[in-house]
Amino acid sequence: MPRRLFVTTALPYANGPFHIGHIMEYIQADIWVRFQRMQGHEVHFIGADDAHGAPIMLAAEKAGKPPEQFIAEIAAGRKQYLDGFHIEFDNWHSTHSKENTELSQDIYRKLDGARLVYKKAVEQFFDPVKGMFLADRYIKGECPNCGTKDQYGDACENCGTVYSPTKLKNPYSTLSGAKPELRSSDHLFFKLSDEKCVNFLREWLEQPGRLQPQVVNKAWEWLDGEGDKALADWDISRDAPYFGIPIPGLPGKYFYVWLDAPIGYLASLKNYFDTGKARKSGETRGFAEFLAARDTEMIHFIGKDIIYFHTLFWPAMLKFSGYKTPDQINVHGFITVSGDKMSKSRGTGIDPLRYLELGMNPEWLRYYIAAKLNGNVEDIDFDPDDFLARVNSDLVGKYVNIASRAAGFLNKQFDGKLLPVDSDRVVATAKWTMLAIDAEERIAGHYEQREFGKVVRETMELADRINEAIDREKPWELAKRPDQKQRLHEVCSDSIDAFRRLTLFLAPILPKTSERVATLLGLKLPLKWNQLGEPLHSIRQYEHLITRVEEKQLDALFEPPSEKAAMTTPASPSTDGTISIEEFSKVDLRIAKIVKAERVDGADKLLKLTLDTGSGTRTVFAGIKSAYDPAKLEGRLTVMVANLAPRKMKFGVSEGMVLAASGDGPGLFLLSPDSGAQAGMKVK
Repeated sequence: MPRRLFVTTALPYANGPFHIGHIMEYIQADIWVRFQRMQGHEVHFIGADDAHGAPIMLAAEKAGKPPEQFIAEIAAGRKQYLDGFHIEFDNWHSTHSKENTELSQDIYRKLDGARLVYKKAVEQFFDPVKGMFLADRYIKGECPNCGTKDQYGDACENCGTVYSPTKLKNPYSTLSGAKPELRSSDHLFFKLSDEKCVNFLREWLEQPGRLQPQVVNKAWEWLDGEGDKALADWDISRDAPYFGIPIPGLPGKYFYVWLDAPIGYLASLKNYFDTGKARKSGETRGFAEFLAARDTEMIHFIGKDIIYFHTLFWPAMLKFSGYKTPDQINVHGFITVSGDKMSKSRGTGIDPLRYLELGMNPEWLRYYIAAKLNGNVEDIDFDPDDFLARVNSDLVGKYVNIASRAAGFLNKQFDGKLLPVDSDRVVATAKWTMLAIDAEERIAGHYEQREFGKVVRETMELADRINEAIDREKPWELAKRPDQKQRLHEVCSDSIDAFRRLTLFLAPILPKTSERVATLLGLKLPLKWNQLGEPLHSIRQYEHLITRVEEKQLDALFEPPSEKAAMTTPASPSTDGTISIEEFSKVDLRIAKIVKAERVDGADKLLKLTLDTGSGTRTVFAGIKSAYDPAKLEGRLTVMVANLAPRKMKFGVSEGMVLAASGDGPGLFLLSPDSGAQAGMKVK
């Protein structure tokens, strides 16, 4: 039966551009949505900015802009990312909207009417200079346990002790530096611990298929906790100054951002219906009717860091305010780069916009992320070498290779006409069709369960089989023999039909490539899963579909921001090439001792140097292989740039630069200090 799906991703906080974690989540959801549409289901894919809270208020203040202008400028930059990676939301809105204000205040009134909201005085630190209460993140001081300085107001990074900010010794505000004052203020709380809330959540969590097993187990830990770990009521109010939605009837009080943020899902859906966009998809009902309908499914895609809000507060809020509760919450892990957390300064971050600006194919990234994703709550890793190998091997070497090997013969010798597939033929490629038909249901099941890695593996196994069959049949040799023209026609027709099936299997992952293939093969758009059973009749002139990833593109992608800025920003406003002493002083030159030098496998010019900097060791890749024997470098002193941003390279991370001289003639000459210099000394 056709399904009606209301699908969302977590709302990004509107204090900065999208990062690769956002793009990963949107790609995951977009793939699933595209598959559902190929199945003929009605899907409404909804997104929005999470635009409220103290951090945005303070960031706007720092930028010298009103919060409304600040978030509007952030919102204006969203489209280039979404369009760039072929992520097609049906509606993108904001929590700073009339729809969200109306819905948030309505839900609050209904929860209050259900006697699930109460008032309680709360003591917390107040910044007398900024004139505002301080969240834990804005308070620092000395750890009450070990005495370590500059620790945040919730936990010590040195000893791991967890505490309330009022326990800090010598606390200060990170916003103004002032000593905070302890003040009391009335706060509103949502009574999540109420028996009727707990009983509802127990029933809600037990519904099969609603949550992944790992998420259910985590939610039960919170629900069944005791003592300090017992389920706590939720503080849903904040005091002015605050950028958010006013609480009706309580001047100077605002909803805590986490109350109105998930309501933004509904606000964007309401905007989608009220502006008439929903009618374009064939939906004739209004917002309230659609949301209340028994056949409407509410599906969320979120990261593992916000499980608590989405599996406890969110469904309870909806239930006791009379709204529909989520039917399914799909949780994913984080994305790392070469096994490390993302960090632009260390050269281990991926800037999605930089990726697009370099002209890198967005479907390379969609494919690579899909190949890594499964239905569990697991982190995935972006490894540059693996990315290059997988894209070039799978998409170019296997998938596109099938079409490029067969299309030319069909165009040149058979006027682009294809023979019908016949599974009784003895041609090896015809047997492949039966394998593909057997795989259809499994691959559809993988998509439904978000096991995209299995989709990729099974599809590429089929691509391997068809390429092996082409190798056995050798159409390039059949083309030389007039008596084998029929067999050549059969082999190439079956190969292109296989390519069609593989394209349909990969269409949710590679939407633009599949559209180009549809034009090549005369397939009707939008592509549907049932087209797997339709015959092909002809092929147009083949044009190359996907290019290879180049190493230089990945090198440029991981180039640290400081290096990129240096390439595009003049070092000095002077016109005669001079620089000031202040500019020169920014370069930190240090004496370093080469404790180890090694050749780098696969590198023509590089040596890997381990340098003693006087305060530790650094790894530097230097292009001096042609001039020096590694063994003779060990123990030698040289000069290095110590504050050069680390750079991610194919062979590892280079953490600085050694200095060498060269001229018009041959030769490289490593700089060395005079005798008596020691590792760590500053060069001035």
